[in-house]
Amino acid sequence: MDVLFGSIDVRDLLSTQDLEPTSPLSAPDLRLLIDRLNLRSLHIKQNALSYLSSHHSHFSHLLSLSSLTFSKTLDLSSDLSSLLSLLSDTSPLDVDIRHLASQISSKRSELEERKEALRLVRCISALIGRLESAREDLRGGMLIEAAAAVRDLKKAFGVSGSDHEEEDATLPPVFRLLHAEWMECFDEVQDVLARIMENAVTFEPENGRVRVKLRLTVGEIKSVELRTVLMAMDIVGVLDYGLAKVADSMIKHVMIPTVRNGLGVGFVEELNRDSQQKDEAILSLILSPNYQVEYSNGATIFSRLLQVTKFIYKSICFSNGTWMQCFGRLTWPRISELVISEYLSKAVPDDSIKIAELQNVVKLTTEFETALKEMMFISATDRKDDKLSTFAQNVEVHFASRKKKEILAKARNLLLQREFVLSLENLRKGPNFYSHGVTGNASDYAVDLLFQPERCLVSKAASQLMELVHQTLQGIRLSSTRVAMEFYHAARDALLLYEAIVPVKLEKQLDSINQAAVVVHNDLLYLSQEILGLAFEYCSDFPNGVKEHAVFVDIPPRFHQMAEEILQKQIKLVIFSLNEAIDGADGFQNTHQMQQYESAKFSLDQMENFVKAIFTDSPLRKECLWRIGKANS
Repeated sequence: MDVLFGSIDVRDLLSTQDLEPTSPLSAPDLRLLIDRLNLRSLHIKQNALSYLSSHHSHFSHLLSLSSLTFSKTLDLSSDLSSLLSLLSDTSPLDVDIRHLASQISSKRSELEERKEALRLVRCISALIGRLESAREDLRGGMLIEAAAAVRDLKKAFGVSGSDHEEEDATLPPVFRLLHAEWMECFDEVQDVLARIMENAVTFEPENGRVRVKLRLTVGEIKSVELRTVLMAMDIVGVLDYGLAKVADSMIKHVMIPTVRNGLGVGFVEELNRDSQQKDEAILSLILSPNYQVEYSNGATIFSRLLQVTKFIYKSICFSNGTWMQCFGRLTWPRISELVISEYLSKAVPDDSIKIAELQNVVKLTTEFETALKEMMFISATDRKDDKLSTFAQNVEVHFASRKKKEILAKARNLLLQREFVLSLENLRKGPNFYSHGVTGNASDYAVDLLFQPERCLVSKAASQLMELVHQTLQGIRLSSTRVAMEFYHAARDALLLYEAIVPVKLEKQLDSINQAAVVVHNDLLYLSQEILGLAFEYCSDFPNGVKEHAVFVDIPPRFHQMAEEILQKQIKLVIFSLNEAIDGADGFQNTHQMQQYESAKFSLDQMENFVKAIFTDSPLRKECLWRIGKANS
């Protein structure tokens, strides 16, 4: 009821309004409440009946629609039950229908596959036809059309620039066959174009000529233009292959004679009298009668090379920048190396004072490379192609590098060719050498020690090596920073050559009692003290960029250590030899007997002469005798 007419508080139906919410109702109130509720119920029924009467048509439509929907639902349920029962039965008709449907689906798939295969066969047939057409165009002299067909078919076949063998291994057989057909056609086109190019540009070394046929006939190909051949090679992408042999022959028969022999260059064009067209261009190499005088002039060399390059640009590449760049990539590395080895390297002066005179060479090389860039023979943006100007601008480095090689070669020859022995004249002087000095030719071997109040005899190799180091360091004073740094490293390396060469050269002598050990000990002692004085003598005059890096203090300790090791080894060897000599005296017993006395005296004389003969006039003698005496005391 609350839904129909809202919430009803029964106390509102009573006449008494002052009742407490929790107080119970009396019997009269209850009867009154029942009567009023009956009246309210009748009123609600009358309202509901009135509403239904006014909307009778609507309710009638809704009920009929519900009845129809329910009826259809029953029919659908019946049909579904019949279908399920039919599908659940294994009747032959159902099996036939399903088999027939499967066959229809299979036939349709097979038909689609055959249509796809037919389309593929047609496509393959069309591609092979285009390949055959390209071959026909090639045989008919239509080089550009054949090259364009090969280029387009490369994209159609999906051929990449990678290794074809590795690529074909992953493809289906039909694609491998297509790739093989295309490669065969490509090789045929490439070989024909290369053969025409080889016949178009011929070299006659005996006559000093390069003959370029601008129109020629090769085999079945009649009257083809050289420009057309280059265009076809460019289209198919074989310019490098087609021009490689021509570029190699141009280097061998033209560039090398022009640079090495100073040959002049002449350029002639021959016209066809009938058509007045240029059929041939000839480049002639002419030996100048005074080429030896002209050859020393770099301007002449660069001028003749430019004439050859202009001939290539005009008559072979037909002023085409792309073709000229390709020809330049094939030839410029060898041309630049040729010019550097035959001219620029020889122009490097022997004296650092003449380096400033090479500014003219720098100017010539820059102008030469600029002219080549204008003809697009070399790149205008890639600095790697500026080899000549870079070499000329770094002439100081090349000068210093060459001087360094010469210094190290001289030092190496000194150490390998000189003998490490002392002259008999100095050995006879004995102790007088230290008090009176040495005169005559033997004075070349006598040196003063910087940090010891003594003189000693050293090998001529050590003396001349030190003179070479002094000369090298003196050249730093008048040199630039880069040259000075190279000279500094040359001086260091020359000194280190002694450490690297002498111990290996005299390995057997140093392992025995030998005069060479005395000489090497003196050399190392002398060199270590001389090297310590180099920094005080020269570093103040070095350029600022060299002062920070010029260090010699690390070398003397190594030389001194080597000298000490030689001393210790010689002491051990001498002590061992002396002990053997002493043992030969039978312990100096019974010396009152003449035979035993003579034996003991002979042993002592042998020891004295042995020490004097080996260690005369050397700082090693005093040190060795003192340590031997201490060891035997």
